[in-house]
Amino acid sequence: MDKNELIQYFKSLGLTVYTTTKARGHQGFFLKNRIDISKNTPENRIVPTLLHEFAHYIHSKIEPDMNKTGGTLQALFGSDKYKDELIKITNFVDEDSLCVRLYEHKDRVKTKIKEHEEIIKTYYPKFQRSKKFKEFDKYIKRSNARYLLKYDRVKLIEGGFFKRTVKLYTIDNIEKDFTDMPKAFASYIRLKSYQKKQARISARINKFKKYYEKPTELFARLVEGIYLDAEWVEAIAPNVSREFFDRLNDGYYMELKNVLSFAYKHSA
Repeated sequence: MDKNELIQYFKSLGLTVYTTTKARGHQGFFLKNRIDISKNTPENRIVPTLLHEFAHYIHSKIEPDMNKTGGTLQALFGSDKYKDELIKITNFVDEDSLCVRLYEHKDRVKTKIKEHEEIIKTYYPKFQRSKKFKEFDKYIKRSNARYLLKYDRVKLIEGGFFKRTVKLYTIDNIEKDFTDMPKAFASYIRLKSYQKKQARISARINKFKKYYEKPTELFARLVEGIYLDAEWVEAIAPNVSREFFDRLNDGYYMELKNVLSFAYKHSA
């Protein structure tokens, strides 16, 4: 399918299309009748990205406040029951939506937390992560290591204006910086650090899921998926595919019918 013909058709509908921008950090971006395609988008991704952004344009005509609200499946498909199938399509179209690397990283962090928990239990068998570690709390009050509970790397400036000393403490050098610290306490500091990492990773996963599961994104990736491999999309998501094509043929998605017909004709 020729990208230039597609762009010309979009322009004939009153859309402005740019293909040399950064697209706000994405391959493509749609806002207020304007489609931006990043200049860094690989050639094989330009047409699918154009279709993805055009789907947002069609959605905005169905739900004018789509950009602010993320839209609704009810307005797009007449029901909320298709979400699971739409997520399957999203995972097919964009493997980043699976967050594989983040989940792998989270698993590695969980393993580290468990390792340090076992070290602590060697010395304090009754230790529980969910409860206060009183022995540690008593020790840490007198140590500069307490700053490492909040940061993995800390620079402390001590002394007056004319006689200052700068000390750098890091989570990797606890044993060197605090030679009197019991091994269990060093492991506890590292355990807390890994827990913070785990929380950050979980927050990123949730952020990605929230983005990918917006109705407007699910709809756009459905359109993208139909262009990439309609047979596979229909196989993994038969119900929403049937609903989509029924509505498409009835003209519910307006110019999208012409665009997909055009896409099929030129990709056959």
